[in-house]
Amino acid sequence: MIALLKALHIAALSIWCAGLMLLPVLMHFNGRGEAIRHQEGYALFRRISHFGYTMVITPAAIIAVAAGTALILMMELVSPWLLAKLVAVCGMVLVHAWLGHLIVRSGEGAGDYRMPPPLIALVLGVPLMLTVLWLVLAKPDLTGLTALLPGFLLEPQGRDLPGILTPI
Repeated sequence: MIALLKALHIAALSIWCAGLMLLPVLMHFNGRGEAIRHQEGYALFRRISHFGYTMVITPAAIIAVAAGTALILMMELVSPWLLAKLVAVCGMVLVHAWLGHLIVRSGEGAGDYRMPPPLIALVLGVPLMLTVLWLVLAKPDLTGLTALLPGFLLEPQGRDLPGILTPI
Protein backbone atom coordinates (compact mmCIF):
# COMPACT_ATOMS: atom_id res chain seq x y z
CA MET A 1 0.00 0.00 0.00
CA ILE A 2 2.82 2.40 0.89
CA ALA A 3 4.60 1.64 -2.39
CA LEU A 4 1.41 2.41 -4.30
CA LEU A 5 0.96 5.70 -2.43
CA LYS A 6 4.59 6.64 -3.08
CA ALA A 7 4.17 5.94 -6.79
CA LEU A 8 0.99 8.02 -6.90
CA HIS A 9 2.69 10.83 -4.94
CA ILE A 10 5.73 10.89 -7.23
CA ALA A 11 3.64 10.77 -10.41
CA ALA A 12 1.32 13.55 -9.28
CA LEU A 13 4.23 15.64 -8.02
CA SER A 14 6.00 15.22 -11.37
CA ILE A 15 2.95 16.46 -13.26
CA TRP A 16 2.46 19.35 -10.83
CA CYS A 17 6.09 20.46 -11.05
CA ALA A 18 6.12 20.15 -14.84
CA GLY A 19 2.99 22.28 -14.98
CA LEU A 20 4.48 24.88 -12.64
CA MET A 21 7.42 25.16 -15.04
CA LEU A 22 5.50 24.98 -18.31
CA LEU A 23 2.59 27.30 -17.50
CA PRO A 24 4.69 30.44 -16.87
CA VAL A 25 6.56 29.87 -20.13
CA LEU A 26 3.29 29.40 -21.99
CA MET A 27 1.82 32.50 -20.40
CA HIS A 28 4.91 34.56 -21.11
CA PHE A 29 5.21 33.73 -24.79
CA ASN A 30 1.52 33.33 -25.68
CA GLY A 31 -0.07 35.73 -23.21
CA ARG A 32 2.02 38.77 -24.06
CA GLY A 33 2.40 38.49 -27.83
CA GLU A 34 0.61 40.07 -30.73
CA ALA A 35 -1.61 37.00 -31.23
CA ILE A 36 -3.75 37.75 -28.16
CA ARG A 37 -4.67 41.15 -29.57
CA HIS A 38 -7.07 39.28 -31.88
CA GLN A 39 -10.04 37.27 -30.68
CA GLU A 40 -8.86 33.91 -32.03
CA GLY A 41 -5.45 34.17 -30.39
CA TYR A 42 -6.91 35.42 -27.14
CA ALA A 43 -9.52 32.63 -27.05
CA LEU A 44 -6.83 30.00 -27.72
CA PHE A 45 -4.59 31.42 -24.99
CA ARG A 46 -7.48 31.42 -22.50
CA ARG A 47 -8.55 27.87 -23.37
CA ILE A 48 -5.04 26.43 -23.09
CA SER A 49 -4.08 28.23 -19.90
CA HIS A 50 -7.42 27.68 -18.16
CA PHE A 51 -7.68 24.01 -19.15
CA GLY A 52 -4.08 23.29 -18.18
CA TYR A 53 -4.48 24.97 -14.81
CA THR A 54 -7.90 23.64 -13.83
CA MET A 55 -7.90 20.18 -15.41
CA VAL A 56 -4.25 19.08 -15.19
CA ILE A 57 -2.05 21.09 -12.82
CA THR A 58 -4.48 21.70 -9.95
CA PRO A 59 -5.76 18.09 -9.74
CA ALA A 60 -2.15 16.86 -9.82
CA ALA A 61 -1.30 19.24 -6.96
CA ILE A 62 -4.25 18.04 -4.91
CA ILE A 63 -3.40 14.38 -5.49
CA ALA A 64 0.29 15.00 -4.66
CA VAL A 65 -0.56 16.76 -1.40
CA ALA A 66 -3.20 14.19 -0.41
CA ALA A 67 -0.93 11.22 -1.16
CA GLY A 68 1.97 12.91 0.65
CA THR A 69 -0.22 13.56 3.68
CA ALA A 70 -1.37 9.95 3.68
CA LEU A 71 2.26 8.79 3.51
CA ILE A 72 3.21 11.01 6.45
CA LEU A 73 0.36 9.58 8.52
CA MET A 74 0.87 5.96 7.51
CA MET A 75 4.65 6.03 8.03
CA GLU A 76 4.32 8.20 11.16
CA LEU A 77 7.05 10.54 9.94
CA VAL A 78 8.16 13.28 12.31
CA SER A 79 11.51 14.89 11.58
CA PRO A 80 12.94 18.36 10.94
CA TRP A 81 13.68 17.67 7.26
CA LEU A 82 9.99 16.87 6.74
CA LEU A 83 8.96 20.19 8.27
CA ALA A 84 11.41 21.99 5.97
CA LYS A 85 9.97 20.06 3.02
CA LEU A 86 6.42 21.07 3.97
CA VAL A 87 7.52 24.72 4.12
CA ALA A 88 8.95 24.41 0.59
CA VAL A 89 5.74 22.73 -0.60
CA CYS A 90 3.76 25.65 0.88
CA GLY A 91 5.90 27.94 -1.25
CA MET A 92 5.04 25.85 -4.30
CA VAL A 93 1.35 26.18 -3.42
CA LEU A 94 1.74 29.97 -3.28
CA VAL A 95 3.39 30.00 -6.71
CA HIS A 96 0.55 27.79 -7.98
CA ALA A 97 -2.06 30.19 -6.57
CA TRP A 98 -0.29 33.22 -8.08
CA LEU A 99 -0.35 31.59 -11.52
CA GLY A 100 -4.06 30.93 -11.09
CA HIS A 101 -4.53 34.59 -10.18
CA LEU A 102 -2.73 35.64 -13.36
CA ILE A 103 -4.94 33.36 -15.44
CA VAL A 104 -8.12 34.74 -13.88
CA ARG A 105 -6.96 38.34 -14.28
CA SER A 106 -6.01 37.79 -17.92
CA GLY A 107 -9.55 36.52 -18.56
CA GLU A 108 -11.26 39.35 -16.70
CA GLY A 109 -9.12 42.07 -18.23
CA ALA A 110 -10.64 41.68 -21.70
CA GLY A 111 -7.28 42.28 -23.34
CA ASP A 112 -6.34 45.43 -21.45
CA TYR A 113 -4.79 43.74 -18.40
CA ARG A 114 -1.02 44.25 -18.22
CA MET A 115 0.19 40.90 -16.93
CA PRO A 116 3.34 40.96 -14.79
CA PRO A 117 6.12 38.73 -16.12
CA PRO A 118 4.93 35.18 -15.41
CA LEU A 119 8.52 33.96 -15.61
CA ILE A 120 8.84 35.21 -12.02
CA ALA A 121 7.04 31.97 -11.14
CA LEU A 122 10.00 30.04 -12.54
CA VAL A 123 12.47 32.07 -10.50
CA LEU A 124 10.46 31.32 -7.36
CA GLY A 125 9.18 27.83 -8.14
CA VAL A 126 12.23 25.99 -9.47
CA PRO A 127 14.39 26.58 -6.35
CA LEU A 128 11.47 25.42 -4.21
CA MET A 129 11.11 22.25 -6.29
CA LEU A 130 14.85 21.58 -6.09
CA THR A 131 14.74 22.15 -2.33
CA VAL A 132 11.93 19.60 -1.96
CA LEU A 133 13.89 17.10 -4.07
CA TRP A 134 17.07 17.64 -2.07
CA LEU A 135 15.30 17.35 1.29
CA VAL A 136 13.57 14.12 0.30
CA LEU A 137 16.65 12.47 -1.17
CA ALA A 138 19.26 13.68 1.35
CA LYS A 139 17.09 13.71 4.48
CA PRO A 140 19.62 16.02 6.16
CA ASP A 141 19.89 16.32 9.92
CA LEU A 142 18.37 19.74 10.59
CA THR A 143 18.09 19.40 14.35
CA GLY A 144 20.86 22.00 14.78
CA LEU A 145 18.59 24.60 13.22
CA THR A 146 16.13 24.25 16.08
CA ALA A 147 18.70 25.96 18.32
CA LEU A 148 18.10 29.12 16.26
CA LEU A 149 14.41 29.18 17.16
CA PRO A 150 13.21 31.15 20.17
CA GLY A 151 12.60 29.07 23.28
CA PHE A 152 8.85 29.69 23.40
CA LEU A 153 8.48 27.83 20.09
CA LEU A 154 10.20 24.75 21.43
CA GLU A 155 8.27 24.09 24.64
CA PRO A 156 4.59 23.64 25.47
CA GLN A 157 2.89 26.75 26.78
CA GLY A 158 0.29 24.98 28.93
CA ARG A 159 -2.54 27.19 27.66
CA ASP A 160 -5.89 26.31 26.17
CA LEU A 161 -6.78 27.17 22.61
CA PRO A 162 -8.67 30.42 22.11
CA GLY A 163 -12.45 29.98 22.05
CA ILE A 164 -12.65 30.70 18.34
CA LEU A 165 -10.40 27.70 17.60
CA THR A 166 -12.22 25.26 19.88
CA PRO A 167 -14.36 22.76 17.99
CA ILE A 168 -18.10 22.81 18.53
